[in-house]
Amino acid sequence: MAVETERYGDPAVREAVALRVGEEWGLELPDSFFRFADLLAALGPIERRAFEDLELSPYGVTDLFADPSALPREGLDIRVHGRYYRDPPEFLTFLHGGSGGLHFGLWSDDGRVCDGVASYYTDDGEAIERRHRTPLEAVRDRIEAVHRDLADYAADGDEEELARLADLGRLRTLLIGIETGERTETGLAYSTAYGYRRAPVDTTRITTMDGAGALVSGATALDRPPLGAADDHRFGTFMEKLFEDSEAVRAARDEALARAAAGDPAEALVLGRDLHRASYGRAEHEVYAAELLAVAYRELGRPALAGVAAAHHRHRALPTVDVLRPTR
Repeated sequence: MAVETERYGDPAVREAVALRVGEEWGLELPDSFFRFADLLAALGPIERRAFEDLELSPYGVTDLFADPSALPREGLDIRVHGRYYRDPPEFLTFLHGGSGGLHFGLWSDDGRVCDGVASYYTDDGEAIERRHRTPLEAVRDRIEAVHRDLADYAADGDEEELARLADLGRLRTLLIGIETGERTETGLAYSTAYGYRRAPVDTTRITTMDGAGALVSGATALDRPPLGAADDHRFGTFMEKLFEDSEAVRAARDEALARAAAGDPAEALVLGRDLHRASYGRAEHEVYAAELLAVAYRELGRPALAGVAAAHHRHRALPTVDVLRPTR
């Protein structure tokens, strides 16, 4: 949906967007999301060109700035707008990243409060990354990655690349006036300082196939390690093999439900997330994932995520994730 730039900064529109997201998704939009809107509102022609040169485009929940009361097409649920097939319920798309289906989402473990920003390429099966705390950190990271690549060409005096680099600098200046100004590095130095570090083991999260981990305590059938402590390849290979065995999957699902009924929903959450990630259009796995996630979120007191999971299950076969009616 096309959005007039000034709408991103309009207090009435911002309030209406926040209210709509709270009512429909149950999520409180963080201040960092509105700082992202501040950047969009401040883009002049040069900065907008540089932003588009990054292959970034506001999408998903950000489309509501065009019309906070926008409705989905008949029979659809607005909560699946911008929701790709493998997006977990905790992920709410706000930005598209160009090729490979790269997209960025606000992440919420409880469905109420944003816990940072996640991103992944939906076309190639890569893990979800959760290394950015805010939307503008994600944009800044993209600026410096492109700067790093452009600098090699600009060093040879390529006028076109020099011009792109200058435009990128204008966009950076605008962004650091809002956020990340304390990070003085650019290009390769920035990526080295903030982008290449391996995330430490997170003992508050349990390993999942999507790479994001699940914030839950309790026991799991496989005694899964904390996020970052597993051999991702071995774990993924094991789970993929398990999912090829229909009887084994059914037994795993039954055990997860039994554990949840006994008061421990951890296995229901992690197995539900794994089946959601790796359903690949298999109806039985999609049903199991929806069932397990409904139970897990209910037991964990995360009703908003249960609602998102149910809506996604109903609409996972849509040919497009753009479900809003066109504005007139």
